[in-house]
Amino acid sequence: MKLKSDPRHQRRIRLMQKLFSWDFNPKQKDQEILKVITHLKSIDRKIVKAAPEWPLKQINNIDLAILRLSLYELLLNKDTPPKVVADEAVELAKEFGGESSPAFINGVLGKVIEIEKIKT
Repeated sequence: MKLKSDPRHQRRIRLMQKLFSWDFNPKQKDQEILKVITHLKSIDRKIVKAAPEWPLKQINNIDLAILRLSLYELLLNKDTPPKVVADEAVELAKEFGGESSPAFINGVLGKVIEIEKIKT
């Protein structure tokens, strides 16, 4: 069983929080999130394609930060198995998002995995 003290989980929390903050202050350039920000346009296009009924401006900022981090891991970093990325994203959504966040995050990531034909 994964512990909340797991360093990988803690790293994801830190990155998600930095992405969340960056959304409000895009002038800050943090080395840890620079890789994600560099690919933000393509990541956001994937989110829009997977959840067309939810324009980016209407997605809760914390959910958007979780999705951006997760899609970076899924599509660009590829060091972590897709099931682990999805599980971690849902855990972050449970911990930091709203009541519907876990289902929303899971649905969007599942759709991206399906669209991109990522092997799980």
